Amino acid sequence: QVQLVESGGGLVQAGNSLRLSCAASGRTFSTYNRGWFRQAPGKEREFVAAINWSGTSTYYADFVKGRFTISRDNAKNTVYLQANSLKPEDTAVYYCAATKGAISRVGEYGYWGQGTQVTVSS
Repeated sequence: QVQLVESGGGLVQAGNSLRLSCAASGRTFSTYNRGWFRQAPGKEREFVAAINWSGTSTYYADFVKGRFTISRDNAKNTVYLQANSLKPEDTAVYYCAATKGAISRVGEYGYWGQGTQVTVSS
C-alpha cells in the first residue's frame, strides 16, 4: 500500500519555525516531483512549494518565498519543508503530494498524505 505520511506540525508562536517531513512508503518516489500544499478552513487547497525529482529545482508560492525551504532525500523517500518566520496566516493543514506532472497544479498530483496541522499564534 502506497502511503505518504506527514509529520512535524504543531502549535507555534509567530516568528518561530517548524520542520515538516513527508515519508513515503509502498513505492519509491525518487522519479516523482514532490510538493507541499496547504488548506485553511473555508479556503481552497493552495500550492506552497515543490521540488523536482532530482532536487535541482525548487518552486515557491510568493507568500512563502524567503521563509520556507523545500528539500528531499531520495534515499529516505522523504521530502521536507522548513518553515521559518511563521505568521498567523500560515495556519492551515499542510499536505504533501507526489506527481510526474505539472509541479504547481493540485490536480496533477495523484498521491497525497493525510495532512498535518500547523497553527501559528500571534
